[in-house]
Amino acid sequence: MHKKLFIPGPVEVHPDILKAMSSPMIGHRMKEYADLHSRVTAGLKKLLFTDSKVFLATSSAFGVMEGAIRNLVGTRCVNFCNGAFSDKWHDVTLRCGKQADAIRFDWGMPVTAEAVEKALASGKYDSMTMIHNETSTGVMSPITEIAEVMRRYPDVMFIVDTVSSMSALKIPVDELGIDSCIFGVQKAFALPPGLAVFTTSEKALKRASTMEGRGYYFDFIEFAANDAKHNTPSTPCISLIYALDCQLERMFAEGLENRWARHNDLANYVRYWLTERGFDSFPPLAYRSQTLTCSRNSRRIDLAALKKKLGETGFAFDDGYGKIKGETFRIAHMGDMQRSDLDELFAAITHILPELAK
Repeated sequence: MHKKLFIPGPVEVHPDILKAMSSPMIGHRMKEYADLHSRVTAGLKKLLFTDSKVFLATSSAFGVMEGAIRNLVGTRCVNFCNGAFSDKWHDVTLRCGKQADAIRFDWGMPVTAEAVEKALASGKYDSMTMIHNETSTGVMSPITEIAEVMRRYPDVMFIVDTVSSMSALKIPVDELGIDSCIFGVQKAFALPPGLAVFTTSEKALKRASTMEGRGYYFDFIEFAANDAKHNTPSTPCISLIYALDCQLERMFAEGLENRWARHNDLANYVRYWLTERGFDSFPPLAYRSQTLTCSRNSRRIDLAALKKKLGETGFAFDDGYGKIKGETFRIAHMGDMQRSDLDELFAAITHILPELAK
């Protein structure tokens, strides 16, 4: 039995996307692939509001997140950590042999512009990492305010994970001054996992060109050289790139403004439904994610039992992540989701909750 996915990724994949993935295979060094690659990267630049290079990597996003560390961190990196995945990025930075410090926030709290200013004013860092939308806690940090701070430190690489936010709201990469913006496609893009996308500013490419030990698979300079030929350094996941081509066409047909408005509507719909039933928000209200809602288990429901029963009914539900598992739960509302999809989940939860109270 297929479980309809309401977890924070992977998310449900539209039949049109699955059909696109079954397109006949082509050689990745053929003109047909160069045409596909060129079309997809042009669409991504339009979506990301960037004139920077946009690269496709056959990997999870964390592959490129490690690549950014190897390519862009010279003297010392500051990792802003406010959840499980930003904590992991700090660990990855250290495992790459780089000097790094973690600036930590309580889980459920955002990275703040004030904290970024304080860290960078020390003069110790030539790069920083942050996660825009921390999936483990449902917190969206104020990227515009942080970008204002970053403009005062042009020599510091601004490296941002937008894995669970990109395409659900406007994130103008060039306007924000992001040097490397990284995301996967299995969340708001609503594709199967296995493809990562990342941007590099001219400043980032210049830094990478001077960096020793940046490896090969995620060498930004290799990506740039191959991008000039509308290609990738290594064999790409062609079926997923067909899927991305299809999804970009669908996104522009919907209209970006309409897409952003739909995600905002879904977020508000879920928040209202949960609040009306006595579940409080885990993040402060001003920093709630637009793509997933993380709520406190205010009613002390047996979330493991709810997850099990929903699974038996045909729904995948998330009962919290890491150290806040059981204390919180997360409901995703991104990608191609509609209100009618959420209504199905809410009807199932409404039916099951009385059973758990017995």
